[in-house]
Amino acid sequence: MAIERVAVIGAGVMGAGIAAQIANAGLEVLLLDLVPEDAENRSIVAESALAKMLKEDPAPFMSKGAARRIQAGNIEDDLARLDACDWIIEAVIERLEVKQDLYTKIEKHRKPGSLVSSNTSTLPLARLMDGQPEGLRRDFLITHFFNPPRYMRLLEIVSGPDTRDEATQELMDFADRRLGKGVVVCKDTPGFVANRIGTFWIQAAVTEAIDRGLSVEEADAVMSKYLGFPKTGVFGLMDLVGIDLMPHVDRSLAENLPSDDPYHALRRDLPVVARMIQEGFTGRKGKGGFYRINRGDGGKVKEAVDLTTGKYAPVRKPILDSLSAAKAAGRKHAARTLVTHPDKGGAYAWAVLSKTLGYAASLVPQIASDIAAIDRAMTLGYNWKLGPFQLLDQIGAVPFVERLKAEKMTVPALLETAAGKEGFYREHDGALQQLLPDGVYQNLERPPGVVLLEDVKRRTERMAGNASASLWDVGDGVVCLEVHTKLNTIDQDVFAIIAKALEIVPKNHRALVIYNEASHFSAGANLGLALFAANTALWPMIEDLVVQGQKLYRKLKYAPFPVVAAPSGLALGGGCEICLAADAIEAHAETYMGLVEVGVGVIPGWGGCTELLARLAADRRRPKGPMPPVVEAFETIGTAKVAKSAFEARELGFLRDTDGITFNRDRLLAAAKARALVLAEGYRAPDPAELSLPGPNGMASLDFAVHDLALKGLVTPHDRTVVNELIGVLIGGPEADHTTPTPEARILDLEREAFMRLVRNEATLARMEHMLTTGKPLRN
Repeated sequence: MAIERVAVIGAGVMGAGIAAQIANAGLEVLLLDLVPEDAENRSIVAESALAKMLKEDPAPFMSKGAARRIQAGNIEDDLARLDACDWIIEAVIERLEVKQDLYTKIEKHRKPGSLVSSNTSTLPLARLMDGQPEGLRRDFLITHFFNPPRYMRLLEIVSGPDTRDEATQELMDFADRRLGKGVVVCKDTPGFVANRIGTFWIQAAVTEAIDRGLSVEEADAVMSKYLGFPKTGVFGLMDLVGIDLMPHVDRSLAENLPSDDPYHALRRDLPVVARMIQEGFTGRKGKGGFYRINRGDGGKVKEAVDLTTGKYAPVRKPILDSLSAAKAAGRKHAARTLVTHPDKGGAYAWAVLSKTLGYAASLVPQIASDIAAIDRAMTLGYNWKLGPFQLLDQIGAVPFVERLKAEKMTVPALLETAAGKEGFYREHDGALQQLLPDGVYQNLERPPGVVLLEDVKRRTERMAGNASASLWDVGDGVVCLEVHTKLNTIDQDVFAIIAKALEIVPKNHRALVIYNEASHFSAGANLGLALFAANTALWPMIEDLVVQGQKLYRKLKYAPFPVVAAPSGLALGGGCEICLAADAIEAHAETYMGLVEVGVGVIPGWGGCTELLARLAADRRRPKGPMPPVVEAFETIGTAKVAKSAFEARELGFLRDTDGITFNRDRLLAAAKARALVLAEGYRAPDPAELSLPGPNGMASLDFAVHDLALKGLVTPHDRTVVNELIGVLIGGPEADHTTPTPEARILDLEREAFMRLVRNEATLARMEHMLTTGKPLRN
């Protein structure tokens, strides 16, 4: 039975967020909650949750239109509507009797074969199903989402002994393909996988920091990027998720874990944390947490709490030799360097990791069948860059075990096994393998339909490449262009590989896909290179960079083979422009696309103005005539709008209706490749665009809009300079007239000329330098 309509019961933070993500995927959702006492509007709880989500940032919805797919109701009046739902998700309070009472009501109204699941994070499935009818037990699972459901990819699924295999497989496939989730199948054990290990890690990190006299800032600097943990560190992470949530998770684990579990030895009363919760310092949602912003005396000062006294003081940058050593060691050796350093930062890192990684190793196969599932749960659920076993491989299983023994600590059997082998993972015959508990290595199998570039790299040599970009053969006649600079910025070496692709693909391949597996597709042009050239007055070098970009992007657009761009994360400036030059875009749903050049004092110079105008003019949904595309392009480029999802990118005109959106990041390359192969059948390059542009007649209305913004104090002096140049490009130049089509070559010339005038402006150079130094735009 296909899942087409879903009900979510419980409109709290998690339930509402789950409903939003399902609506994002295009399904109709029924959201139910309690009826408040004496309420005139009996569905006010669910309706209020829906209204609140429309105002939240980061937004639970990928577009405003998704919210219209959710219907609000209440548990007393609307349970009969469950008979139209294929999947019913319970997300109510974590009390067994409340959940079981609700299941009795659900069972009276649901249709036969519909799936029922609980979003519980603490209650075992066996207890939830105790005494429940056989029909419900066959259709029941646990589906544990992580908050916020739109952005956190992990979904833990637990089946019971009576759960139908078909029900489990159907839900796994739906969550993977439609919701974009990384599904981890867990055993029915307390805390499942991510919270079982993650809570242990947090407890170890907090108690060791207190015992060893580390400051909040020092502990977070150690428990951060050099170990592959989130940049928030552990205390910053608690502020983010809510400090008051931790006692509930802790208590639940303590009540359900076996008495001999090592977690019990970590637990203790933490007076400073209890006092913070009591006084409302529960993290970012409260008055502050381990960190807070003090707005006294008319300023803003970031402060951190003293773990001994509970008093706040201005944040101080930690100075630890271990951190300097880890930085110097580089990414692959940072963890090993940090845990072996003799200073207090290194000792703290070892104290936490020796416990946490040892604990994780002791839980296989108790909580999940293999180490890859546990690593996946921690990377997707807690945003660790490396799972515990990947981290152990970086540190080295042999020295890790030797030190555990030297310190008379328990060595789990799996760790002993890994120390006598090649580690937890190895590459063998072009495949990645994982170590099983019995000491045998097994190929790491991807779900059907998943194609990852990291796997391609293991089994093939790159076709061409340099330090900035590479070409890979991904099969079936498709070549992949991968940019791999910092933030995947585009420089002359990237241009060289684009040129190489234009040479290679027509010879014996069918299509080109532009794709990478970094966090972000591309942050645009290499700003540092441009600033260096400008500061040394190398104007010919800058103009050559602009001309090269325009020519290569045009060659991609008019190549004798199809080009498909597959962005995910940031696709800004030149990264957006290379997408616009492609025949088609297959975007990950979490793609944040925009032409943001005005923020550094220039305008798009590699065809961004030209392509956006052409897309807006060709869009049948938009008003016709010479002015509407110009006005919309001006608003989008002139205010540096960035789409906050692929759906918003479509609304802004960056994506066409014919472009695709893929929810699961792991399926993006396969989707882009499939799209390229369809285009390759009988492919013919597009004809050059000709646009009806207003010329000087269109300048007045745009000038008026800028003047109005200036009166409101929203336009700085240099903003005015930049947008005047932008206006000149978008109207087609002084000689344009809407009765005579303007060729795209002319608009490209205007882009280049305007860019070169702006890049010579001192105010633009100040913006560039400020962006490189602070990461924020300068309002000059």
